[in-house]
Amino acid sequence: MGNICARLKRSQQPPSAKKRSSSRRERKLNDAAIREQAIAAAILFKHHHHQQQQHFDRSTSLRYPNGGSKKNSSNALPRSSSSRSRSLTDPLLQPHQLLNQGVKVDDLETSHIVLVHGGGFGAWCWYKSIALLEESGYKVAAIDLTGSGVSSFDTNSITSLSQYVKPLTDFLENLPEGGKVILVGHDFGGACISYAMEMFPVKISKAVFIAAAMLTSGQSTLDIISQQAGGNDLMQQAQNFIYANGNDHPPSAFDLDKSLLRDLLFNQSPAKDVALASVSMRSVPFAPVLEKLSLSDLKYGSVRRFYIETLEDNAIPISLQENMINASPPEKVFRLKGADHSPFFSKPQALHKLLVEISKIL
Repeated sequence: MGNICARLKRSQQPPSAKKRSSSRRERKLNDAAIREQAIAAAILFKHHHHQQQQHFDRSTSLRYPNGGSKKNSSNALPRSSSSRSRSLTDPLLQPHQLLNQGVKVDDLETSHIVLVHGGGFGAWCWYKSIALLEESGYKVAAIDLTGSGVSSFDTNSITSLSQYVKPLTDFLENLPEGGKVILVGHDFGGACISYAMEMFPVKISKAVFIAAAMLTSGQSTLDIISQQAGGNDLMQQAQNFIYANGNDHPPSAFDLDKSLLRDLLFNQSPAKDVALASVSMRSVPFAPVLEKLSLSDLKYGSVRRFYIETLEDNAIPISLQENMINASPPEKVFRLKGADHSPFFSKPQALHKLLVEISKIL
């Protein structure tokens, strides 16, 4: 009876109320559709990732370009300008739309690029970059660090940086003799590739830090974060600490409030990618964030470093990025206008262009 009354009341609404109600229903349907597409994308990525594990380490998504899929450059879309903000409703890139710059990868020191995600992310976040790089002829590996992405390890049980980065160090250790890669680290992935640079300097041609923690010897990532204490209220609001070992012990990990993810990490990113991240991100282990790195000029210092700044970054503001750059200047600094903390989502083609450019530097 109550349902009938409710239907009667709805039927007596004025036309303007009907329009508003219809608009709200459409928005809900659109939001639901976006979320369903994001979940489907995550499932497809994980399914592909599982298939790749038949041949490679389970924590690595390693893909090779298809030599028979070269496209005429006239079919490629013009690349986006790094100074133009990408529409938040941009569709996901399709394979036939990908940028093909006709890179002669055989002329490069190495065409093997290893992508290392930031805290809470996983190999899944690089899906646009993987496709763009492969389309240009590069060999690409995207690593899932311990407790991240499809890794089954409990994040709260990670007690050291070496444990967290083991999938990366295992990957580098198993490279063929004489093999070299370009390491690309995002966010906390910057500390991870720094650790690897100290361990395997001869296997790393170049290191690229994207809005990343670029530490000096004796520093921890927490030391860097502390530099902006009080200056980044959004980050403080978003952090939810987890005390798996009891409240009388340091936090074992922390989560980011999903309601604040867009404003903090994806303020310039398409809605579909924000939805994908919201169903894919995991906790960040706290012990590796506390660990101070020991970096030597002989090893870490021998690897060529490049930094890509993200100018619309709410997580690691440009002022903090420049503090790290000034404390330990890299060979060259690039700037991504209109990029939030996640340029692989907000500026994928502009980021791709910079990665290609860095790979070609002699």
